[in-house]
Amino acid sequence: MNKLLTQRIEVIDSHTAGEPTRLVIAGGPDIGAGPLQQRLERLRTHHDDFRSAVVNEPRGSDVLVGALLCEPEDSSCAAGVIFFNNVGYLGMCGHGTIGLVATLAHMGRIGAGTHRIETPVGVVSSTLHNSGKVTVRNVPSYRSRKNVPVMVPNCGEVRGDIAWGGNWFYLVEDHPLPLTLQNVEQLTAFSWAARNALAASGVTGDDGKEIDHIELFGPPSNGNADSRNFVLCPGKAYDRSPCGTGTSAKMACMAADGKLKPGQLWRQEGILGTVFEGEIQIVDGRILPSITGTAYVIAESSLIFDANDPFRAGITA
Repeated sequence: MNKLLTQRIEVIDSHTAGEPTRLVIAGGPDIGAGPLQQRLERLRTHHDDFRSAVVNEPRGSDVLVGALLCEPEDSSCAAGVIFFNNVGYLGMCGHGTIGLVATLAHMGRIGAGTHRIETPVGVVSSTLHNSGKVTVRNVPSYRSRKNVPVMVPNCGEVRGDIAWGGNWFYLVEDHPLPLTLQNVEQLTAFSWAARNALAASGVTGDDGKEIDHIELFGPPSNGNADSRNFVLCPGKAYDRSPCGTGTSAKMACMAADGKLKPGQLWRQEGILGTVFEGEIQIVDGRILPSITGTAYVIAESSLIFDANDPFRAGITA
């Protein structure tokens, strides 16, 4: 290996309720200063191979969510972060923010208390509890449309709510499959078909934004939760956690229906049986969701990028 052509990127890996996050803490590309949305666009336009190299095979996997640690533009924030996955970028990531906070504590950058985190879709507030749990106060969430029908090939008409929780979701209660790990392949196929049907039918979020997350619901597996979900992410990998932005979207829909009141605890179980605790506040007419979960740091490492490596930028379709 020619060391002159080798680049190292320092990362810390964590998982939140089973869903992995890889935080890049050093060695990332120079994307300048300014609002994080602008820096995200620079990353997308000029350094997308970096995204792919960090999270795709052979260094990563389809399920891995990447996070680039950034200096915040807002000096009141403890950190800025840009989230990405195997196919693109995420405006906000609930499990990733919980993982970020746990990792910043692991690095000694923050202690117990409340910290502001800057994301491309706005500033979120997070609290690191003495127990190690993290509460993330997400961006304002809302339901855009209720009970929207779409014809899904081989499944017939499916109806779901369209909601924003930091990403765009199509939330489906009425579906034919039990939400179990044994059914992951069928759940993935159904959810992917629903997403493609939405796109083919021209059904979008507000301002024509793509609905790139599908969320299915069912009864919980035990008395420790109020609901169980299966969330299919943009890169066709399912969320191992109960999904922070998905839980936010779910609570926004429930609040719109008068089924969830401010301060009322909502326990959302994911496909692995892990649980996020959620609640909402109403401020100036907007729904502000909070998600509480636990993340664990699992590795510190250097990713090595050799210019002669044919898969330096990752393996992509």
